[in-house]
Amino acid sequence: MSDTTSADLVLTGGPVHTGSPARSRATSVAVRGERVVAVGHDEVRELIGPRTEVVDLAGRLLVPGFQDAHAHPVGGGLEMGQCDLSGATTLAEYRETITAYARTHADAEWITGGGWAMEAFPGGLPTAAELDVLVPDRPVYLVNRDHHGAWVNSLALERAGLDARTPDPSDGRIERDPDGSPTGMLQEGAANLVGRLVPAVTREERVAGLLRAQALLHSLGVTAWQDALLGEHANLTDPTDAYLACADDGSLTARVVGALWWDRARGTEQIEELLARRAAGTRGRLRSTTVKIMQDGVAENGTAALLTPYLDGCGCVSDNSGISFVPPEDLKKYVTELDAHGFQVHFHALGDRAVREALDAVEAARGANGRTDTRPHLAHLQVVHPDDIGRFRALGATANLQPLWAAHEPQMDELTIPFLGRERAAWQYPFGALLRSGATLAAGSDWPVSSPDPLQGIHVAVNRVAPEAPAGTPVFLPGERIGLLDALTAYTAGSAYVNHLDHETGTIAEGFLADLVVLDRDPFAGPPEEIGATKVEQTFVGGQRVFG
Repeated sequence: MSDTTSADLVLTGGPVHTGSPARSRATSVAVRGERVVAVGHDEVRELIGPRTEVVDLAGRLLVPGFQDAHAHPVGGGLEMGQCDLSGATTLAEYRETITAYARTHADAEWITGGGWAMEAFPGGLPTAAELDVLVPDRPVYLVNRDHHGAWVNSLALERAGLDARTPDPSDGRIERDPDGSPTGMLQEGAANLVGRLVPAVTREERVAGLLRAQALLHSLGVTAWQDALLGEHANLTDPTDAYLACADDGSLTARVVGALWWDRARGTEQIEELLARRAAGTRGRLRSTTVKIMQDGVAENGTAALLTPYLDGCGCVSDNSGISFVPPEDLKKYVTELDAHGFQVHFHALGDRAVREALDAVEAARGANGRTDTRPHLAHLQVVHPDDIGRFRALGATANLQPLWAAHEPQMDELTIPFLGRERAAWQYPFGALLRSGATLAAGSDWPVSSPDPLQGIHVAVNRVAPEAPAGTPVFLPGERIGLLDALTAYTAGSAYVNHLDHETGTIAEGFLADLVVLDRDPFAGPPEEIGATKVEQTFVGGQRVFG
């Protein structure tokens, strides 16, 4: 056989999950250049020539490349090089990590980083006094795991001029002592009162962060993602220049859709800027074709927007229903105009009011513009009112799931369920209800908020129990479990659909791009509770091995 007809790469000898309903399983795949040229069984081996690389699957499962529909990789990569608390869980471990980082970075003007969990502190509220003991000589700014708040020391508060007379910003809250003095915990937009003083990250550091993140994501089988925030927000660095640099020099091996940040302090006048940024930010493997609108906060700090008020610590109805960052009528107008310009809108919608406001905005856009192919999607969906479940399918709005959060763990059991109440707590992360309604499901991690490992997320979607949970941990809302096939599809074809890449990725088919992942086992052949033990052995993007 001549080299012009043989394949460059053949993966054979194991199960292949194609993702195609017509031929869901195969045993061999052939690749020439960057595309799949054959999917089947023993007949595909006829394409093996003298220069063909042959990967013996040896019973391991081959799947389409995972796509993360909501992640912040540059931020995650940067945090890996800062004071990274994500691997710790207790206050004692945080103290040890912060002290060691400050000691080994004696020349750093600020101590920055993050990844701490609210459940490590009473009421989810750390204090400046705890940091003052560890780092008395420099300001400290540490974002929490969900990036909706920051823990700062007294010197940082002093540098920012924050005291009992400082008013809360409209989009955030300063936690205070009884006398009104800031305690050291800043929620949502209040974090920027200190964050804006943190020394800027350099372009070189952003590029290094992106490449560090890309290597990690490829090692987890992620071949494409949607970056959920390109732009300036709070103290978050705009990763756009890093993406462009890597797109230009070829070091961006992943396929990336960038979600341009919607400045909630402005209106439709920013759309002309977004159009220019879309044009400038679409080259190589980067396409900046989406706009991200954060409609609310998070439930643990009471900023997720709810239809009825939170309960307080005593179980009584409070006066807080969370924050809608964009007024609902304005949201309808903005989304309609963005949709008319061909932008996909990516909503952060966590509480049931924010979900309804986002769906109302999509409905307004559909009414004004017709059913366009912009594929809006709502991320997080922690609390969804039952009346809104069917609207996803009706409106063509994709449900973008972060499955790792749908499990019993301290943040859920101590900081969320008691403040939602029994009825509303049962509306959380309704994956099964959405699937049964006919909604399109995509999936992502929100890394560095939580692990970027898709197999961990798939494990929770199927089991509604965390992979590392102790034996006997109760299943979280068992009726909302989904099957392994549906969870895997959400992380592959579902996210490919959201990323407008479904015409050539998300399934393994002839003519499609060879974005492929070799797992160390076939999780379909084992019990569901062992899915999370599955690891990635090799990852290919466009037929090129990027991990393994």
